[in-house]
Order: sequence, then structure tokens, then C-alpha cells
Amino acid sequence: MTEGNFVDYIKIHTSSGKGGKGSVHLHREKFIQKGGPDGGDGGRGGHVIIRGTNNMWTLIHLKFKKHFKAEHGGHGSKSRSTGKDGNDIYIDVPLGTIIRDSETQETLFEITENGEERILVEGGMGGRGNWHFKSSTNQTPRYAQPGIDGQEGWYQLELKLLADVGLVGFPNAGKSTLLSVITAAKPKIADYAFTTLKPNLGIVEYRDYKSFVMADIPGIIEGAAEGKGLGHRFLRHIERNSILLFLIPADSNDVQKEYDILLNELKKHNPELLDKDRLLAISKSDMLDDELKEELEKELPKDISHLFISSIAQTGLTELKDRLWQLLNS
Repeated sequence: MTEGNFVDYIKIHTSSGKGGKGSVHLHREKFIQKGGPDGGDGGRGGHVIIRGTNNMWTLIHLKFKKHFKAEHGGHGSKSRSTGKDGNDIYIDVPLGTIIRDSETQETLFEITENGEERILVEGGMGGRGNWHFKSSTNQTPRYAQPGIDGQEGWYQLELKLLADVGLVGFPNAGKSTLLSVITAAKPKIADYAFTTLKPNLGIVEYRDYKSFVMADIPGIIEGAAEGKGLGHRFLRHIERNSILLFLIPADSNDVQKEYDILLNELKKHNPELLDKDRLLAISKSDMLDDELKEELEKELPKDISHLFISSIAQTGLTELKDRLWQLLNS
């Protein structure tokens, strides 16, 4: 999935179908001249339904199709025949999609399960036919109900990635390289900051055919919670991760300071992020010998467990997957 294909925010306009009209009909046959009212009910207008699927990772399919209109209900007819219900419109979205009212910004619901269906706008009810209105004082009512109008409106769809592990670090910390090595994902990799402009997902294969999902979130900078750099556009994706894997390179000037800045940005964005399980990986550790590792360990944060890894040399990666799996299942 290329960066240009990752779309995590979209606005759509939806219109549900109008209910069909009830029928005004009086029953007539060859030998029955005054058979009474038998007009049927109108059919329901079509709903607009949001449906979750685990086969999608982005909202790009909605980028160029933003208007959705369901079918109107059919009109009632004689012999108390009910009109056909209007066809529903289904909008498939990836898991982790939040739906908001575009005008009020109210969160309506979120889709988190494969196959989950939620009605976004309901179709109008069909009108009742004239046979409903027959009474002892009105034997031949010549009126019926019109169908109820459908609903329409603008809605915001916002995607927060559902991943087991979220990679947290400054730009150029080696997150994309790690993801490319331990998953089949092919993120853009280069030796300059902000190579990754969109989140990337990869499936990490573990022992005995087990697996978990890892997300490479674009690098955090100081002030990200206030919108600097890529700001909230990527911080919100971290909210859905079960584990936060902090990645700080071995050639960092001050590991403790980098960790504190990262932690502070997450706290300012959403204090609940600090309740998640955390693990610190010192990347690019192939440039360290045992003596340098011992020296560096004295400077590492004391409130988080750590390990040394190298994506290039592929060292420490098995231990990393073991530690992550233990945290996911603890």
C-alpha cells in the first residue's frame, strides 16, 4: 500500500429512500360491486448502511465517490399488496472507522468488527393503504397515507488503525526498516526525516503460525500534540494499539530525553495512552559492542523494559517478537 493510497479521513453525503405511498383502492369483481377498501401499504425506503470489513485498510475507495442514495420504496396496490422495499445501500469501511455528524461533530458510532452493520440513515416508512382506515362510520375511505421522506446529510468518516503494536519514535528512528524486515510490508525507506508520511501496516508472523499486526506511525516531533509536523493526523492512530513499541536509535545523543519527549507528546494528546503496555527497543545496535551496550544501559529509562535490536543485521528480532507476544497475551 503506497502512501498516496492511504486515506484516513473522508466526507460523504448520504440520502435514504422515501417510503412508498399507500394505495387508495376499492375492491371490485364481476359479482362484487362494493367490496370495500383494499389498498395496500407502501414499501419502506432503502437504508444507507455502514458495514465493516477486514479486507480494507484505507478509505481511498470513497475518495472519488462521495454521494450515496438509496432506492425509494414502491407504492402499495390493490388486494392489500404491499409495495416493494427500496434497496439498501452498503458502504464498506475498514475496521477502526469512526462516523461523525459533519455538522455537529457528534460521534455516532464506530465499526470495530468484520461484518458489523450499522444504519447511518434510515429509509422512510411506507404509507398505510386505505383499508387501514375503514370503520363503522366510514366504510369506503378514499384516502391513504403518503410515504415518509428519507433522510440526508453529510457525515465524516475517520479511520483509526486497529493494530496490536504501534511503533513510536522520532523521524528516522528505523521504524520503517524494522517493519520491512519482520513483516511483508514495503514502506518507503530513506536516510532523511519524515520518509513515512502515512501509516503502514504489516503482519508479523510468529511461532506455530500465530501472527499479530504492527503499525508504523509517522515519526513524532516535539510539539506534535499541538499539531506541529504531522500532528494529530498520526497521533490518533496510536490510540487503537494494544502495545506501544518505542524505537530510539543507538546513536541518539540522549535516549532518556528522547523517550521523555515521546512520552510527553502522547500524554498531551491523550493521557490514556500512558496506560498501554510499553517496550523500548534500541535500534541500529549493530554499531555497538558489548562494552558500549553496558555504558548505554546506565542511561536508559528505568520505568520501561528494553532490548537491543538491529534491523539491518537482524539481531534481537526473535527476542523482540517473543517479548511483544508475551505482552499481547499477558
